[in-house]
Amino acid sequence: MAHLSAHPDGREVPNEWRLVWDTMSSGRAVLVATHANPDADAVASVLAVLLLLEGSERRLVATTGDGRVPRALRFLPAVDRLSTQELSPEERFDRIILVDCADPGRLGPLFQACPSWFDGSIPIVNIDHHVTNTRFGAVSLVDPAAAATTEILTELVVELDLPFSPALATCLLTGIYGDTLGLQTSSTRPKTMRLAAHLLEAGADLPQIVTHLFRRKPFSTVRLWGLALGRARFEDAIVWTEITPDMLEESGATAAEGEGIVNFLSGTEGAQVAIMFYRQPDGWRVSLRSSSDAVDVARIASQFGGGGHSRAAGCRLPAGEEHRQTFLDTVARFLLDLALAGDPSQ
Repeated sequence: MAHLSAHPDGREVPNEWRLVWDTMSSGRAVLVATHANPDADAVASVLAVLLLLEGSERRLVATTGDGRVPRALRFLPAVDRLSTQELSPEERFDRIILVDCADPGRLGPLFQACPSWFDGSIPIVNIDHHVTNTRFGAVSLVDPAAAATTEILTELVVELDLPFSPALATCLLTGIYGDTLGLQTSSTRPKTMRLAAHLLEAGADLPQIVTHLFRRKPFSTVRLWGLALGRARFEDAIVWTEITPDMLEESGATAAEGEGIVNFLSGTEGAQVAIMFYRQPDGWRVSLRSSSDAVDVARIASQFGGGGHSRAAGCRLPAGEEHRQTFLDTVARFLLDLALAGDPSQ
């Protein structure tokens, strides 16, 4: 069962699923948002909440932290209802629902533009599966054992016997498939499989999900992958590469088109950690993957103000080659310490 509390101190409350739903659905002006640089689980979670709350007399605004939606996710139902414009701090909401977001700072540009929305004056519902979630908000539903935030949302719908539409089921299964790479990662548990089957029975469009997440890619993506893989380096059980603005210009791709590369690199024989460095104007965005449960990359990311899961995490670094090298040195020392400890699980 997910961690659920009415207060950040973790105090348990009765009727937990109902408390979450009542808090979500009682708002008349509701903002639904997720982290910047969103992945499938993030976008699908926002859309699922949007579909669950539509049909009543309330104002709904749904967005990602930076207003972006990866090209591969534009097939999703209701995706055209996501706001891609910068929101004004003058807008008024009486409820905020943050999904797949370990803390409000992960909203990036949205948090920076409208910090007063997240100071506690507006009730926030926090639904997430990241182990590094800070349990912020008036109500938090956080289950680090869940494979995806969409898994938690699926369980919410099932527990409360809310109606599934094929559109809702497609969004939820997309998020689960995205975070588990098609039910293949170690985070996939029997409950995940059962809920995925429930979504299929509810009309989720599995062929479309698989096609857009794993099969169909624009040629710009193929070119970007070629450039990034051509720069791959392997040392100290670490395989890493980078994506730079020059590479994006040469390939005609967006940075989001490189999101799957780090997962591909994590399968490198002998690698314990895979890293992707995205060079940005204000520094590096870093994505990490671990090849085994013995190596907790969230612990590494947390040293640099980031977070995530034991097998998948991220953080940001200041600009400059020296900061990237410091990070690589830190990862190498982390792996060396594990080896010297003799028991990698400690």
